[in-house]
Amino acid sequence: MSDEVNSRQKPLIQFQNIVHEFDGQIVLKGIDLDIYENEFVTLLGPSGCGKTTLLRILGGFLVQTQGKVYFDGKEITSVPAYKREVNTVFQKYALFPHLNVYDNIAFGLKLKKDPRDIIEQKVNRMLKLVGLDEYGKRRVNELSGGQQQRIAIARALVNEPKVLLLDEPLGALDLKLRKEMQKELKRIQQEVGITFIFVTHDQEEALTMSDKIVVMKEGSIQQIGTPTDIYNEPVNRYVANFIGESNIIDGIMKGDRKVFFGGKTFDCVDYGFGEDQPVDVVIRPEDINIVEAGKGKLTGTVKSRLFKGVHYETVVETRQGTSITVKMQVTKDSPVQNGDEAISANDFYLDPTDIEELTVAEIIARANAQAWNTVTEDLISITKVEYDIEPVIGEYPVTFRTQLGTEITVRMIVEGENKVVSEKYGEVIYAVNIFKTIDDIKESIALDTDLKTWANAQAWTDDGEESLDINDVVYSFRQNDIEEGVYDITFKTRGYEYKIDTTDRFEVGEKVGLTFEPDDIHIMDIKEGA
Repeated sequence: MSDEVNSRQKPLIQFQNIVHEFDGQIVLKGIDLDIYENEFVTLLGPSGCGKTTLLRILGGFLVQTQGKVYFDGKEITSVPAYKREVNTVFQKYALFPHLNVYDNIAFGLKLKKDPRDIIEQKVNRMLKLVGLDEYGKRRVNELSGGQQQRIAIARALVNEPKVLLLDEPLGALDLKLRKEMQKELKRIQQEVGITFIFVTHDQEEALTMSDKIVVMKEGSIQQIGTPTDIYNEPVNRYVANFIGESNIIDGIMKGDRKVFFGGKTFDCVDYGFGEDQPVDVVIRPEDINIVEAGKGKLTGTVKSRLFKGVHYETVVETRQGTSITVKMQVTKDSPVQNGDEAISANDFYLDPTDIEELTVAEIIARANAQAWNTVTEDLISITKVEYDIEPVIGEYPVTFRTQLGTEITVRMIVEGENKVVSEKYGEVIYAVNIFKTIDDIKESIALDTDLKTWANAQAWTDDGEESLDINDVVYSFRQNDIEEGVYDITFKTRGYEYKIDTTDRFEVGEKVGLTFEPDDIHIMDIKEGA
């Protein structure tokens, strides 16, 4: 349904500032959403994003902590579920196994004490609608999953609600049947002409069936739009990644309809950004063509190829990034014990430029110094750090001591600056060699982050104006199986890879070109999503 039509209509359903709190956690964070008559609306998002909670609030199964829900212009918070003009189909269809198909569908009508002839007319119409008019006398446990789902839909629709709520009703079906039921659901919605509100985490379902998609994350709405809008014009990195595959590249706007990325400036169709504003550039895999090397807008090397049945998913690397490799010497832990106290620390490397701004906290972090009670295993404060160091290459002792006098002395090793300068990419990357114990490695919760901290790994532009992220940490050992020895650790700035969907086959290692059109490039403000 177009925005132009919506602007002339009054919403059937209005969520206004809906907040819901559960066990101290805010599940919905101020949801505002209008839904119109005859729309097929999909609430799309990962588990825990709040989509089912919003559906249950509309159905009357939950009461919001804050905000109002309007149905056909009337506030319905105090209206009980059975009086609302909505019916719900859940993933577990909750059919009555002791009743046949006809009686399952007729159950709600019999409760309302409708005349028998009216019940028969309505049930037979529903059976025909869902394509099961020959199955009225069958028991429901004799039906397939897809047939049971159709019965659940018929049972909900026979009561003639204004809105049908569907909470992941296709989740229990196999892939082939799920695709068939997507088409069936859309056909049924169009035929009965009422509003469907569908909850799913499956992007394909949302794109296939919906008039309007509401993308949710952590209790907030990220974007509302048609499937085409959501797919082609995502508002942020989260939506672009959640709806289909995306190549998202760091870029800089050079002016209206001009964007710089991948080392070049390209024409695009976006405008209204600030000059030299950093942006996210999105190009979908199906919008990139692979051509001969030297004939494309970008040049790269085929890194991988995966056959997907109809096409090849091909990854082309156009930029390797800047890397540096250091040595990590791993030994067994040898703590110093003093009664119920123990203390440990590692030798560590510095370069002369580190020394001027060296702090006690940084020394403790670089040495991974820690003390603990050997009985309770509680950590004990290191109250004193003694050292005397000069900005000269050499070895210098540093002693860590607790209040009770438990101490350990290790080496601060000052050596020449270890950095790599890439003129090609205009980058500098730096890191130092490190000493670690087996326990340090095995007990690390976030090893890549710890390795960067221990090695003081960092990168920046060669003009010193901008810090750069180190995106890859590469090593050959397995964390839980590491033994004593010396290991290479490589830190690397971001390389650029493009995922391309193509029917042509290209060999891994082959040099190729990549090409795309200005309207294949979509520009977004840099934001992950609320």
